[in-house]
Amino acid sequence: MPSIVKPEDIYDKNLNFLLGSGASYGIFPTLALKIKEAAGGEAHSIETLATHFSEDDVMQTLVFMHYYQSCIKPVIDFDFAAASNDPQRQPVIANYRSFLETILQLLSRRRPLDKRCNVFTTNYDGCIVHIADEMLRSANLDFVINDGGRGFHRRYLHAKNFNSYLCQTGVFERQTIGIPQINVVHLHGSVYWRKENSRIRIDYRTGGGDGLLEEADMAYLAPFSECLNDPAKITADLPNPALSAERMQQFWSNYNTLPIVNPTKWKFHETVFDEHYYQMLRLLSYELEKPNSVLVTFGFSFADEHIRNLIQRSLANSSLQVFVCCFDALERDKMNGFFGTFPNVQCVALDDGHFLDFTTFNRTVLTLQPERDVQPENAMGAET
Repeated sequence: MPSIVKPEDIYDKNLNFLLGSGASYGIFPTLALKIKEAAGGEAHSIETLATHFSEDDVMQTLVFMHYYQSCIKPVIDFDFAAASNDPQRQPVIANYRSFLETILQLLSRRRPLDKRCNVFTTNYDGCIVHIADEMLRSANLDFVINDGGRGFHRRYLHAKNFNSYLCQTGVFERQTIGIPQINVVHLHGSVYWRKENSRIRIDYRTGGGDGLLEEADMAYLAPFSECLNDPAKITADLPNPALSAERMQQFWSNYNTLPIVNPTKWKFHETVFDEHYYQMLRLLSYELEKPNSVLVTFGFSFADEHIRNLIQRSLANSSLQVFVCCFDALERDKMNGFFGTFPNVQCVALDDGHFLDFTTFNRTVLTLQPERDVQPENAMGAET
């Protein structure tokens, strides 16, 4: 059976992809937690728990300390060169490579001056850029990864740079051919960004934001994090240590310098990042409102209300087709709740109860050589 996201149906459309933390699972932790609000209830995520404790300064500080230690710091410390030789991490790198190769094959089928697409991501990591760099070094490929930066020794980010497109001409300039281009748009920022006066600098050599937690913090954070990852625990079981106002202020002062925006109701704290965040949201909105657009999402929970509402508004564009890839039946039910009134949404799930991870996504959903059947559902839950 052909893949549900049929290459022949999308290759010549305005192609857009949205990747969440599920794409980098296996290298970096996701936002999922195991603790529940009540016994038998649904497990919390970092987003929902932060919202739950939004009026409790101590508990919310502990949630963000856990978030930094478990989700952000591993991205900052990650060594891509070493990971390429790590058997446990190599499958994730291979999945990103397969994803990029499929996109490039789709772009190769397009008109000479229309070989570009957009990959929006809420991840802070540099998986796409680092792996694309390896592909360019090791294979006979010619393509462009546009991260919105310009410069040489110092590269700076600007939204207008995503409108650039590189073309190649013959010796006598009688023929012009576009080089395949993938725009990589970090909707929530990146650990490779730095604030430099009123600009955002990109530097892939190092990550930033280290040293937010002191040794004393780990003494009370360890049992808190252990409780968060215990499926037998509920929020009432969480330890509530006495954090001083001075220590909380010091943590937040350092944390708010990170060049990232947090999901859902969490905000930027620097105007320069605020401005760029909303520029990127507008870019996503503009792309989805174009005629004959396609959006494929993977590993994204839609917990970010700004992005979820933006996509829901964009679905008024009847020529937009959205494919929401769901990890399992429970997630599919949740997505149906978000998109239940939109006929141009398909929630994609495996037909045999298997999980739709990144490996399976590359083999069955977005591929030129499908290996197994998949079962799509529109947002109303009816089989198509």
